[in-house]
Amino acid sequence: MSATLSHAEEFTNALETQGPRYGVELGTQVIARLRLYYEHVLAWNARLHLVAPCSPVEFATRHVLESLLALPHLAPEARVADVGSGAGLPIIPCLIVRPDIGATLIEASAKKAIFLREALRLLDKHAQARVLNQRFETTEMMEVGFITCRALDRFTEMFPRLLAWSPPASMLLLFGGPSLREEIEHRSLNYTTVRIPESEQRFLFVVKGTARN
Repeated sequence: MSATLSHAEEFTNALETQGPRYGVELGTQVIARLRLYYEHVLAWNARLHLVAPCSPVEFATRHVLESLLALPHLAPEARVADVGSGAGLPIIPCLIVRPDIGATLIEASAKKAIFLREALRLLDKHAQARVLNQRFETTEMMEVGFITCRALDRFTEMFPRLLAWSPPASMLLLFGGPSLREEIEHRSLNYTTVRIPESEQRFLFVVKGTARN
């Protein structure tokens, strides 16, 4: 029990100390919810391999704070489709910080979809978001203004399908590396890049919807 508490405290301290480097200052209640989410991921991770094994500090920075880099690009009352949600990244941390956001989490794995529904219930976010246990290609195009995606299998290969599926006016917030940048540039899309702290190969690509009209 003490080891678990120690991990949770390390996670909490990392959020408090590293948050400003990611452009966020998190209040006590938000940090408590993020900690609850972290503990939920740990409890399920051995069975579902939601994230690669990492330290509490790395989970706080690489997973949670990195996910929150999307927040400045999400308009008030934003409606979001999170594709390939997996562990709930980036959308669940965003939902915790921004209660005005509504989201649909699309996850092909039935077991991970169960995890996501339990996470939303635990965090009292089930009225704010829903989970679809489907591949995004098999769902109808949604009336959303934003698409988020961080850990889609074969992301570069699937990018053309994701682009075709997304509403033309939507903004895409995509976490990836140089190969994804090449795909974006190959299609002459209008985009900006957000540098992820302490990473030379990972970025948040903000793809503007107007370029796809």
